[in-house]
Amino acid sequence: MSIESAKAFLEKVKSDEDFKKNLSGLKDGQARLDFAKKSGFNFTAADLAKVKEEQGLTDEELDGVAGGCGGGSLCLTGIGDTSISVW
Repeated sequence: MSIESAKAFLEKVKSDEDFKKNLSGLKDGQARLDFAKKSGFNFTAADLAKVKEEQGLTDEELDGVAGGCGGGSLCLTGIGDTSISVW
């Protein structure tokens, strides 16, 4: 279930600009993970890393989903050792 939750979270980040904006304004990976959990998602950094691997995402692609990468991307770096990028 937590893998499915991580997948659903990434889809939400990709499709919901307000959600993405709120997420990107948070100070660090732990705050982003806490925000995800408060938003109804239940996954760990390891789950997110597994989704990254399953989807064949590169580190560069992941560097764009989590907070502060610029260039129109959202960078989710710092959720555990995982970073995810959504362009």
